[in-house]
Amino acid sequence: MEARPAVDDAALGREALSVLDANWTGTATVPAPGLYPHQWSFDSAFVTIGLARANPGRARAELAGLLGGQWRTGMVPHILFRTAGGYFPGPSVWRSHDNAAAPRDVATSGLTQPPLHALAVWWLWRYADDPETAEGFVRQVYPMLIAQHDYLETTRDLGGAGLAAIVHPWESGMDDSPVWDSPLAALPAVRYAYHREMLPGRHPDNHHDRYVSLALSYRDSGYDTRYLRQDHPFAVEDPMFNGIWLASCEALAELAPVAGADPRPHLEAAERIRGALAARLWNGWDGLYYARDLRAGAPIPIATVGSFAPLLDPRMPGEQVSALVATLESGRFMGAAGYPVPSIDIRAAQFDRSHYWRGPSWVNTNWLLWHAAGSHGFTELAQVLSACTLRLVRQAGFRECFDPFDGSGRGCRDFSWSAALTLDLLADAALTAGTGPEPESGAGPGLGTLGA
Repeated sequence: MEARPAVDDAALGREALSVLDANWTGTATVPAPGLYPHQWSFDSAFVTIGLARANPGRARAELAGLLGGQWRTGMVPHILFRTAGGYFPGPSVWRSHDNAAAPRDVATSGLTQPPLHALAVWWLWRYADDPETAEGFVRQVYPMLIAQHDYLETTRDLGGAGLAAIVHPWESGMDDSPVWDSPLAALPAVRYAYHREMLPGRHPDNHHDRYVSLALSYRDSGYDTRYLRQDHPFAVEDPMFNGIWLASCEALAELAPVAGADPRPHLEAAERIRGALAARLWNGWDGLYYARDLRAGAPIPIATVGSFAPLLDPRMPGEQVSALVATLESGRFMGAAGYPVPSIDIRAAQFDRSHYWRGPSWVNTNWLLWHAAGSHGFTELAQVLSACTLRLVRQAGFRECFDPFDGSGRGCRDFSWSAALTLDLLADAALTAGTGPEPESGAGPGLGTLGA
C-alpha cells in the first residue's frame, strides 16, 4: 500500500474531529445527524475510545453522561433520550419512567448493549496526559462498571453456564445480522406500522415487526427478570457480546488497584466467561465461535465478524487464537474482500453486501479485531486492518459501513464511531512511526501490570 504523507493524516484527523464536534449535543455525541438523534451506549463507548488521546475531557464527559442513565439494577440502557428528535421506538414505547429502577432525569430504552465501557475507561487511563485526573475518573466510574457487570452476571446468565444472554437483536450491536433470523422466525408473525423508509439498508423482511413485538413484551412484563428466564421467547448467547464482556473484565482487573479494589474477582469472572465460551460456543472443527439459541437449545451455525470477538481475550489459548486468525485471513473473510472485514462469511447463503450486518464492513468491528490482533502479537495482521480501515474512510468518508468489495460507503454519513476510531488508528500509526507519545506498558488489558 502506498505510503501517505503525514499531512494527509493530519487533515483526516481534523475532519474526524469536525464530525465529532458537529455531532456533540453538549451532553452526548449522537451517532449521526438525522437518523440517530439520541445517545447510544455502544456508540458512546467507541467515541470515548476515539477521543481518549485527542480530547480526553470530552471522552470523560461522553462516558460519564452515558453512565448517568444507568438503572438501579446496574443495567446500562442502549439508548438515552437526552435530545429532541424523532426516532422509533422512542420514549413513549419504552416507558422507562414507569419503572422504579430507571433514572428519573432522562428517558431510556429498556435494553442494554455490549459492555465495552470498562475497556473504554481503561483506554482513557492508559493514554492519560493527566494521570491524576484520569485516576480520579477511574475512581468515579468504577462502582458503576461493577454494577453493570453484576447485572450481567446475576440477571442475564439465562443459560446458567456463565455467559450473558441477549434478549433482543438490538442488544447485540449487530442489529440485522442473519444470526437472529432463525430465533426470530420461531416467533409468531406480527405486523406493526414499522416505517421501513426510515431504515435504509435494512433487510426487507418482517423481522423488524418482531423486533417491536419483543420490545413491547419485555416492557409489558415490567422489565422483569423472572419473565426473561421463564417466558421471553428470544435468548441468545452471543460471542461478540461475551467476548467484549470478557475483555472488560480484564480491563477492570487492571483498573481495580487504581480504584483501591481487589483485581482478583475480575480475573475470576474473566476465567468463567473464557471457560463458558470454549464449552458452549466454540466449534473446534470449524475453528470459530457460534452464537447459541437458548430457546432452541442449539448453536446458530452462521459465521460472522462477531465470531472473532473472543480474540479480545488476551489469555485465549494459542491453538484457538491460531484457528481464529486462520479463518479470519481466509477466503471466507479477509482473503477475498478488498476492504475487510465483511460482517458475515462471504460464502454464506445469507451474505448480502447491500444490507446492514449481512455483508458490509464496519469501522468498529475492524477496530475490535485490530486491537485483538495486536494484543496477541499479530503485528502484520493489525497493520493490515488499520491500513485498510483508514483507506475506507479516506476514500468514502466517515460512513456508517462500507461495501467490502469496492469500498463504497453505505448507510449514514458523518458517523461518529467511524470518525472516532479513525482518530485512534491515526494516533497509533503516529506512535508506530515514532511521532506520537509513548503509552504505558502493555498492549492491552491482561498484558500490562498484571502480566499474562
